[in-house]
Amino acid sequence: MPRKAREKSASNIYHIIWRGTNRQDIFHDDEDRIRFLDTLEKYHIKTKMTIYCWCLMSNHVHLLIKEGIEDISITMKRLGISFALYYNGKYYTVGHLFQDRFRSERVETDSYLLTVTRYIHQNPTKAGMVQSSAEWKWSSCRGYYGQESPYMKMLHIDYVLKLFSNDPVVAKHSYKEFNERKNNDQCLEEAEERKRRMNDHDARAAIKLVLGDIQIPQVKSLRRHHRLPLLRKIKRIEGISQRQAARILGISANLIFKA
Repeated sequence: MPRKAREKSASNIYHIIWRGTNRQDIFHDDEDRIRFLDTLEKYHIKTKMTIYCWCLMSNHVHLLIKEGIEDISITMKRLGISFALYYNGKYYTVGHLFQDRFRSERVETDSYLLTVTRYIHQNPTKAGMVQSSAEWKWSSCRGYYGQESPYMKMLHIDYVLKLFSNDPVVAKHSYKEFNERKNNDQCLEEAEERKRRMNDHDARAAIKLVLGDIQIPQVKSLRRHHRLPLLRKIKRIEGISQRQAARILGISANLIFKA
């Protein structure tokens, strides 16, 4: 059955989520993240796309971008191939790195544009990796706050900030207040997760299969070299979020993320 054509945005702006195939990690160290951002900057220049926002997690990427001089699908394919060549060369692996098709949603109003920027910037805090959005240096948040960022040349903040005020100082202050506000934002990823997420009963059963003879309460007491392989298997279980797994195991979500 042929794939459904990607719905075009009237504004040409899209929120994109790109995961590693089988939800595998695509970034293992800072060098990997720097290489991805350098590659993104390269195609930003080549295709003249507008980049409003980004966040690099361990096994997926969030982007908020406006299509440039070529179809966004072509741009993403070229970006993916370029980074995969680097990754496979560095780690001596073969095959696909990213899921065949990135997920996207249309962003056609200013209000939803703001919501998506906040959703993307709050990804690391909601995953329990940092306390505040600006602590995560692998997102565009610091650029919006007026802090130093090596990728400011490809980050287009003016349009978003002017939705708050024409005064740059006031705009940055207002955006920061908006960006750090507690919320129930539900963007593309949340809608997908709700469709496939296990309830705690089923998630607990799936985790027990991975643990074998080890009991759930024993996991947090395991030595690191015994615990890490188990956490890596658990966080790849389809339908279980890292926060959910951490809650069931009684450990920090940060331990799951770093596994």
